Amino acid sequence: MTLRHFITTQDWSRAEIDALLEQAAAFKRDTMRAPAQKAVIPGGTFRQDAPLVGKTIALLFFNPSMRTRTSFELGAFQLGGHAIVLSPGKDAWPIEFEPGAVMDGEAEEHVAEVARVLSRYVDLIAVRAFPKFKDWSVDREDRVIKAFARYATVPVINMETITHPCQELAHALALREHLGELRGKKYVLTWTYHPKPLNTAVANSALLIATKMGMDVTLLCPTPDYVLDERYMAFGEANARENGGSLRVTHDIGDAYRGADAVYAKSWGALPYFGHWDEEKPIRDVHRHFIVDEAKMALTNHAVFSHCLPLRRNVKATDAVMDAPYCIAIDEAENRLHVQKAVMATLAAQTAAEKPA
Repeated sequence: MTLRHFITTQDWSRAEIDALLEQAAAFKRDTMRAPAQKAVIPGGTFRQDAPLVGKTIALLFFNPSMRTRTSFELGAFQLGGHAIVLSPGKDAWPIEFEPGAVMDGEAEEHVAEVARVLSRYVDLIAVRAFPKFKDWSVDREDRVIKAFARYATVPVINMETITHPCQELAHALALREHLGELRGKKYVLTWTYHPKPLNTAVANSALLIATKMGMDVTLLCPTPDYVLDERYMAFGEANARENGGSLRVTHDIGDAYRGADAVYAKSWGALPYFGHWDEEKPIRDVHRHFIVDEAKMALTNHAVFSHCLPLRRNVKATDAVMDAPYCIAIDEAENRLHVQKAVMATLAAQTAAEKPA
């Protein structure tokens, strides 16, 4: 059996994604029934049938994290496993990723050794590595996590690179909890202002999962420069065709919001200016009015609103929107714990099945 990684949801079928969401929902129900996770038995030990009992996961953070680290570390514990957190370049050696590199710079070891050694120690490896924001033609290759997947002999999980597949699952689960069947629902992915250019990862992932769920997706952004990478637009169009949804782009705020069932906000930098952010800044600065506010939400079909967090209040969305009953951002954030448990359990079961008796 070929080793399975969780790098992007595009590598997983709709049926497989549904299975992960169902498993996540089951974990959530268990937690709600018994806050002391069912994997733990009296005396503080774990049931031997807990999905990760006796297993370990290495969490490599090349960038900061709050929700991702907390939910993965806690999720591993709740399933009977143990997480080891590493920050290469801080509490672990800096790593080189270029094939054939002459390593006379900062990096002390190559990913070829790192991934293979960690694979001897742990059962799963998870990686969070943002783009360098200098050259999109390089960053879009997603070299860091793909290098880990190339050299590792255990499953590799994407904790956010140029996509954020775990956030996708948490988002989809929250939408299902509040909207039920998602096929045919009107979904708006809106750009919002931020004082700095940000990664397109969450926007890419929102586009992927909403179209995979068969929703009628509208990408709202200020100008054509903010349309997402052609790869993800093509994936979105293919997903829409396969799952009975649609995908369109608009720069008209009213047109996008009118009749929407779900609004998802995210900031991202314009790819034509990637690495030249001083040139992009004047464009970004004149579109502060893309903030999600009560007037825009009033145009919708009583839509739910969400954001991946962290969110700058009264920059991306107003206090009134964030504090409204229709804001499901906290539900989505909670779901990170449950979907990541589902991913870890699924991949761990795969590797257990592959091991000889």
